[in-house]
Amino acid sequence: MTCCRLASLLLAVLVAVPARADDPPTWKAGAARVKITPERLMWMSGYGDRNKPAEGTLIDLWAKALILEDPDGKRVALVTMDLVGIPRDLSAAVCADVARKHRLPRERVCLAASHTHTGPVVGHNLSAMYFLDDEQQKLVGDYATALHAKLVDVVGAAIANLAPADLARGNGHVTFAVNRRNNKEADVPGLRDLGRLKGPVDHDVPVLSVRDRQGRVKAVVFGYACHATVLSFYQWSGDYPGFAQLDLEKAHPDAIALFWAGCGADQNPLPRRSVALAEKYGQELARGVDDVLAAPMTPITGKLMAAYAEVALPFDDLPSRDKLVEDSTSTNRYVASRARNLLRQLKDNGSLAGTYPYPVQAWQLGDGLTFVALGGEVVVDYSLRLKKELGRDTTWVAGYTNDVMAYIPSLRGAQGGRLRGGRGDGLLRPADRVGAEGRGRDRRRGAGPGPEGARRALTGRFAK
Repeated sequence: MTCCRLASLLLAVLVAVPARADDPPTWKAGAARVKITPERLMWMSGYGDRNKPAEGTLIDLWAKALILEDPDGKRVALVTMDLVGIPRDLSAAVCADVARKHRLPRERVCLAASHTHTGPVVGHNLSAMYFLDDEQQKLVGDYATALHAKLVDVVGAAIANLAPADLARGNGHVTFAVNRRNNKEADVPGLRDLGRLKGPVDHDVPVLSVRDRQGRVKAVVFGYACHATVLSFYQWSGDYPGFAQLDLEKAHPDAIALFWAGCGADQNPLPRRSVALAEKYGQELARGVDDVLAAPMTPITGKLMAAYAEVALPFDDLPSRDKLVEDSTSTNRYVASRARNLLRQLKDNGSLAGTYPYPVQAWQLGDGLTFVALGGEVVVDYSLRLKKELGRDTTWVAGYTNDVMAYIPSLRGAQGGRLRGGRGDGLLRPADRVGAEGRGRDRRRGAGPGPEGARRALTGRFAK
């Protein structure tokens, strides 16, 4: 799945059912939030070298839901979470319950993580990174169970708050994200002063405003492509996105602020490692959003369309059983943990899966805005390419949605040697390399429906 093939897939989706520009602005919207700060001092996510549970709370963690309803009564639910990610099994279970209880089918629910590295471990998400005793394993499992219920309930609360609303969109600009592959962290302040920072970045700040008929901001959705890694200590925190949301909610007391992370797998907030810097970047991002809210924005009219598909993304070369047995005794505990995990899969299933069901989601909000949601830790090349293909001012691209299973590097990133698509049970093939090998090879390898199948699935669902 190259950027080009993904763009082609989404173009096919978006032309399937054109939106009408003459529809009256009779949208509805409702928002709600629920605190998801762990009640117990459990293991923290984000960094594999953690050696103890959390010690307290800097700022609370939240899950927030925004329901949008178009003039025909069609709805979508965006659920944002101050979490590093959400695993596939929990995502599927939550969406199944949302469909059953709230009549929102899978393509109309997007679960978006901020990717804060000072939140809790969530279920099996990135589990090979952590080495937990029985007590911590139980806390992690209990937290995932409670989170499941809260996510389903917050969607219901947002539906209950539906009211007529005016929607508008705009784009801001904030520059603290730095390409971490092309710039040494210690050199960044000097390089920034000289204007010599290198590497691709995406400094856009997409903003969606929801106002009531009196013009009051009731919800604001915004995104940014940058790791939430300012902080690395042992206090619960939403990192800079959490501070940005707090600042916006202070500035707009009637509003709920929702953040989604863009394609920032290779982007860091630099310099970092202090609460003062997390607050500073949060303030910068909030100001960028407020600048958009204060300026003329483009109204959203028309209808909602939604699509969701899972692309069979191949793993890299799979290890033999002998190699796994050898790796299981490695002095590198992460290599050994992954090998033991894979050996369990071999025992249980008889073989290792050759592909991973990679989630791709797209919404068209009215007649001018396309929201693309990709799973995993996606590098910036994807957002830049999709916006080039689909329109920079009208295309928003989120990563870390629906399932955070691995890095999703481009060929450029893989060749640089700093990012490879890895998770606890294998390595995802760098996505541009999949495209370079061609569609025919994917079929010979038994890679599933591939891009054509995904295109048909998305087009068919958008047409409904």
